[in-house]
Amino acid sequence: MIIDLPSTTTSQVNSKLVQLREEGGAVTLGRVLTLVIVTDDGAKTEDAVDAANDASREHPCRVIVVARGARRAAPRLDAQIRVGGDAGASEVIVLRLYGELANEGASCVVPLLLPDTPVVAWWPHEAPPVPAQDPIGRLAQRRITDAAADKNPIKALDQRKAGYTPGDTDLAWTRLTLWRAMLASAFDLPPYERVTEAEVSGEADSPSTDLLAAWLAGSLKAPVKRSKAVRGEGIVDVRLERKSGVVELLRPDGKVGTLTQPGQPERRVALQRREIRDCLAEELRRLDPDEVYELALRSLGKVVRGRTPAKTAAAARKPVTSPNGAAPAKVSAKPAGDKPEAAGDGKPAPAKAAAKGDGKPAKAPAKSAKAKPAKGSAAAKAKA
Repeated sequence: MIIDLPSTTTSQVNSKLVQLREEGGAVTLGRVLTLVIVTDDGAKTEDAVDAANDASREHPCRVIVVARGARRAAPRLDAQIRVGGDAGASEVIVLRLYGELANEGASCVVPLLLPDTPVVAWWPHEAPPVPAQDPIGRLAQRRITDAAADKNPIKALDQRKAGYTPGDTDLAWTRLTLWRAMLASAFDLPPYERVTEAEVSGEADSPSTDLLAAWLAGSLKAPVKRSKAVRGEGIVDVRLERKSGVVELLRPDGKVGTLTQPGQPERRVALQRREIRDCLAEELRRLDPDEVYELALRSLGKVVRGRTPAKTAAAARKPVTSPNGAAPAKVSAKPAGDKPEAAGDGKPAPAKAAAKGDGKPAKAPAKSAKAKPAKGSAAAKAKA
């Protein structure tokens, strides 16, 4: 059921909500939170309402949509109340604000908030640079943004980092849940080795790809490179270098991924790109600060961009060892093909007593093979 209230006030909207509840025989609301959606009035508004309705089936809530209309129009509030099948498991209140009232969204929201329930603010499209300082953001315990829906996703991600406040989160981070779970499960099987370097490739303007690379850099304490994928959408490939080989998670089609690791059979896993309603429902499950998301934001500066693989100074200083663990032998300045000069009759001169390679004395020649003195030696002259 949809009820339109043109040119109304928040007091009249509240009275209508009470009337509808009494007519329906509802004694208690049964709502667990208030979800405030802040967007510009337009075609995309309904997409956000549909996603909130789907998420409300898991989290029954009151949805308040602040749809900002034309700023040059006369100040006016047009409201719409949706209940029943048009509101999922929630009640939806759409507030269309025009004129100077478009900048007073918080004043229109406060009278409609559910008492003694947490408030979550969601900007489905462009968000303020610092959501916690926005008038509606100050009312909320959790603030949800979506850098992927911004005009410049990578710049928006930098703004999230600069203006982060505990309680902030972004749907670009929520889209990584399946990727992080699959990569973490790859380390549950032996060999339990440290990752030396990693590479994450995806679309150039994919904020989720940047966040995944930053999460790996902050968690693994290893160099991570972020590269642009030749084809594919979103995140395409993740490679983790270890001593035993490469762990790779590849998703070229945006639907099915392939996990490859040394000593294990190749596995195909479901990595379908997540819908907004699924990401929103996941974020509504928690109201405490997301420390792992904060770590990923702080680690964005550690990610290397470019085609050259990232190397650490420690790896450059690490000496090369032979398979048996011995130090490498010193290489002679002479070419490998040169032989020592022959003495007298052209036979090679006796070898030195100690080898230069590992410092150990050379083995004595076998008893059966007696060394004959060279013709021009002192021993030969004595016999003569």
